[in-house]
Amino acid sequence: MRQGLVCGFGMFLLLLTAQVARGQSDGHTKAWETLGTYCTDCHLGDSAEGGIRLELFDTALGDPLKRVGQNVELIEKIVLVLKEQQMPPADMDQPSAQERVALLEWTEGLLRDFDIGNTNRTGRVTVRRLNRAEYNNTIRDLTGLELRLANDFPSDDVGNGFDNIGDVLTLPPILMEKYLGSAQRVAEEVLKDPAARARVFPLHATDPQNLEEVAATAFQNANRFASQAFRRPITDEEAMRLRALMVRAWEADVSPPEIMGTVIGAVLASPNFLYRVEDDAGTAAVDGIRPLNDFELASRLSYFLWSSMPDQTLFDLAQRGELHTAEQLAAQVGRMLADPKAQALVDNFAGQWLQLRDLDNMSPDPEMFQGFDDELRRAMRRETELVFWRIVSENRSVLELLDADYTYVNHRLARHYGLDGFVSTSDKSVDDWKLVPAVGMRRGVIMHSSILLLTSNPTRTSPVKRGKWILDNLLAEPPPPPPPNVPELGEGQEALGSLRQRMEQHRADPNCAVCHTKMDALGFGLENFDVVGAWRNTDGVEKIDSTGELPGGKSFQNPVELVKILTEDKSKEFVRCLAAKLLTYSLGRGLGVTDRVHVRRVSEQVQADQNRFQTMIQAIVTSPPFMYQEVNQ
Repeated sequence: MRQGLVCGFGMFLLLLTAQVARGQSDGHTKAWETLGTYCTDCHLGDSAEGGIRLELFDTALGDPLKRVGQNVELIEKIVLVLKEQQMPPADMDQPSAQERVALLEWTEGLLRDFDIGNTNRTGRVTVRRLNRAEYNNTIRDLTGLELRLANDFPSDDVGNGFDNIGDVLTLPPILMEKYLGSAQRVAEEVLKDPAARARVFPLHATDPQNLEEVAATAFQNANRFASQAFRRPITDEEAMRLRALMVRAWEADVSPPEIMGTVIGAVLASPNFLYRVEDDAGTAAVDGIRPLNDFELASRLSYFLWSSMPDQTLFDLAQRGELHTAEQLAAQVGRMLADPKAQALVDNFAGQWLQLRDLDNMSPDPEMFQGFDDELRRAMRRETELVFWRIVSENRSVLELLDADYTYVNHRLARHYGLDGFVSTSDKSVDDWKLVPAVGMRRGVIMHSSILLLTSNPTRTSPVKRGKWILDNLLAEPPPPPPPNVPELGEGQEALGSLRQRMEQHRADPNCAVCHTKMDALGFGLENFDVVGAWRNTDGVEKIDSTGELPGGKSFQNPVELVKILTEDKSKEFVRCLAAKLLTYSLGRGLGVTDRVHVRRVSEQVQADQNRFQTMIQAIVTSPPFMYQEVNQ
């Protein structure tokens, strides 16, 4: 009887599977027919316009789902232009609303099915050395000394937008020399500073005359220091090597302080200190994926949020085995974000994501912008950092980065923004920062002078740069590189009319218009702000026109209306972009197509909780890519 039921159920499953397969096949066929009617004339073969080739959807080549993995970015681009009705071009036959919706649902369904098939993929992080910021912060938290020795190291390479990516953090010979010299310098500074010595070697023999007890205490101190520096308990073999080093020094009549200095130097020159090692050895893996242990998770947490080593609380939790579940990890996020060390997220994440670090390289024309100086440059950067920090520290909505109706100014920046009513404790104060309502037509970071300066040329604004910056950094919709042989828009071509008119001539080529229509509209929405972010109503003799229309038909009259459209219509894209950036930064590796599902799930959790920053961090640290790792086969 039971066997008959099983067989009957099995037959039902086979029939259901066949039915679903037929439904999918019918959907594929109908979608391909729609594409054939409206799209394939321009988008097949080597001469496909914009390089968008639609052969991947051809049902004659088999199930299109099997080709999604190699074409995810292309399919996402197709979804975007269909949603915004950028394609087919306005002068071509258009699909009906029903056909467009059906094609969109089918295309997005391919991506969803692909995501479902990769739910358990977690990726693998390359062994990473500490970058300069992490080295400085780790030495600070390990010894209590603010030495900043890494400031003299060679610059770290950048990959995927960040300088903590394992694949690009190489170790050239000159850096190894710097590491050895810095290890010795730290040892010398610790031995000179009583507070640092007590921090590094806190244990003392109760009887200084008992040489055995003195030696045992010294070994304990050495083991404790090495465990903290390696961010995990040292192994028996490592303890034996340290002991042997100390014994040899003792036998050579080296003084006790010098012996401990030798220990510090040896530990800080070890790969186990310089690199964040996650070891697969002896770890059970299921289907090629293993959970990270408590100490590895403690390091991931601390270097993500603090750019530094775990504190004693994280060490103690890891030691007790209480830091490996999603609940345990999430519980630490609030505490860690409330710590001043979370300022590292501002310096190292926001500083790179928003490209604030590049402000030092920006040089507006000194004749045209005589009021610009280094003091104003620093104030510009600090404004954006303070707004980001408020969102982090107060667990506010990440959408405030787009549309915050407040900002921070000091006396110098208030003067730049024309805030006549700003009162500081001293007219010469550059550090007297105040939280104030948003200034005039300014909302969110894209109207901060820092971002406006970053996206300008030395002598004029650049709608292209400003639009591209928004697409790249806020919406994760980077435009493709410009076609070859397209000339740059020249400086000082006043004879051609206003900048808007010159840009219209520049993008007269239909191949350029595909990308520039949206990119330029975003940039022209910010034209009321000059090169250094000051408000203006004219550009020379030409009146500023900051109106525009985005693909899909949404129009705006001024910068605030532009931001409103971005916040209301593009909030999901922005949250997903920020989630992907934070996940990349937290893992120290670039994201692959199989990470799409995890980014989407993080985004959905955030959107379900009023887009709060802390929720995004909790979702990231409890995601499979953060908690698990594919083993090195």
